[in-house]
Amino acid sequence: MPLPINIEVLLSDHVIETERIELKKGWNPQVVLHSICAFANDFNNFGGGYIVVGVEENEGLAVMPPVGIDSRKIDNIQKELLRICHYISPNYFPIVEISIIQGQSILTIWCPPGDVRPYKAPKGLADKDKHTKVYYIRRLSSTIIAKDLDEQRLLELTAKVPFDNRINHHATINDLNLTHIASFLKEVNSSLYTELPNLALPDLCRNMDIARGSVEELRPLNVGLLMFSDDPTQHFRGARIELVEFQDDIGDKFREIIFNGPLWLQLKDVLRYIRHSIIKEQVVKIDGKAEADRYYNYPYEALEEAIANAVFHKGYDEQSPIEVSIRHDCIEILSFPGPVPPVNNESLKLDRIIARSYRNSRLGDFLKELHLTECRSTGIPKIRRFMKRNESPEPKFETDHDNTYFLTTFYPHVLDDLSDTVVTESQLGDQSEAQSRDQVGNKSKPNEINPPNKLLEELRRKDQVKAQSRAQSKVQSGAQWGDGLDKQQSRILDAIGLSELSSGEIVHEMGLKSKSGSFKESLSELIKQGEIEYTIPENPKSRLQKYRLKSRHL
Repeated sequence: MPLPINIEVLLSDHVIETERIELKKGWNPQVVLHSICAFANDFNNFGGGYIVVGVEENEGLAVMPPVGIDSRKIDNIQKELLRICHYISPNYFPIVEISIIQGQSILTIWCPPGDVRPYKAPKGLADKDKHTKVYYIRRLSSTIIAKDLDEQRLLELTAKVPFDNRINHHATINDLNLTHIASFLKEVNSSLYTELPNLALPDLCRNMDIARGSVEELRPLNVGLLMFSDDPTQHFRGARIELVEFQDDIGDKFREIIFNGPLWLQLKDVLRYIRHSIIKEQVVKIDGKAEADRYYNYPYEALEEAIANAVFHKGYDEQSPIEVSIRHDCIEILSFPGPVPPVNNESLKLDRIIARSYRNSRLGDFLKELHLTECRSTGIPKIRRFMKRNESPEPKFETDHDNTYFLTTFYPHVLDDLSDTVVTESQLGDQSEAQSRDQVGNKSKPNEINPPNKLLEELRRKDQVKAQSRAQSKVQSGAQWGDGLDKQQSRILDAIGLSELSSGEIVHEMGLKSKSGSFKESLSELIKQGEIEYTIPENPKSRLQKYRLKSRHL
């Protein structure tokens, strides 16, 4: 049964943190049973986990190519898996997918958080041990027996199913839009996308674990409605993002845009608007230095991280939306409620934030698949790093004594006179768009002259034009890259063109299905040869890393 995740990406790109993945070289039913029980208990509200059989592990990383499992044994392994799962109390059954990775068969067992935790499993599968059942939990990357305080805390979690993982009894699966689901599966390159023509909506929802219940009473989970319903605000009033762009210091003149629709599309739309309409870049050429310095009024990566974190950590049982306020002297991002304890105002000042209990673990999984969040308590440190690299003032993170809100404030890097500024594509627009930015609203009535939907459609159209421009540059490039490069390296340079692209985006532009070993070698060689450069050179392995041509090509 295909899973709503790309298995190769799961193994190679660390979309899921290591404590949620257990790699097994071979089949061991007793060890697998204990890990299934531990993931079902979801002790830290991480969102369950994955067990991959047929892949060896070395220092927490998958050894590729996989050793695989004998295809003749797969059927017996699945039967034994079904048998041992009957030993879990209360009843719990994971979701399984058989896939071929680099010519080898592997078995992936997806264990979502259980509805009726805590779960117990026998210590052993021998007859003498089957009736001695204990609670299992995950501690870092190991499965252990819950004892003393851990067992007490696990029992307390019984009534604390995360909001996004709860069944919504006021909605039906018909509230889930198949088009949105298909778009998501295609974007994350899930094998489930190819199975869509053969699946009825109820079966698809069960496969993705976004609906639960009996055949006659199948209901969507809250996370399904947030991600895949046409209008989540019909079910959760605060499931929207409101952006207000103030055009004076008093607040009498402003422009308001309300972003609706599935959460992941809301997030992409608001980030697209900020990238095109808010971010400004200045390129400063320094005598005696080959490369120019680039500065932004606000580093896009910092804003992206902050807004994505607001979407991830917001309480969707709250009626207040996420608010993004664009002011002359700052940008404020406000969400409700505040951080999950023990995080407070004092800990927000620290370089490292320790917060391993998540309010929306399932939502976080979907956003991680889209490479929009990491869910590893790295958001605030990364924001500080992006601001420091841009030589921007220190951002401010705050909440109140009761953690009822979370406010992030960004202060701009003051750019010099525009005569020394290179205007980038994010600032280009036709005259009609420039006029739309000049229109203002007032305190009682938002601007209705330029409807937000039309503006967003225009921004999406511009992204398509950029893609077409890149495609045209490929045709015209010919042998412009010079001697010494092989065909694949030249194709990579063609794909990048004048853009800044992630490795995944480069693969997409080249029409490849995945990042092969030869692709990675070519990309690395281009870096060594000085043909391309990192956009985040101080952290080559950053999730937000992109590549661009060295200035001599431009």
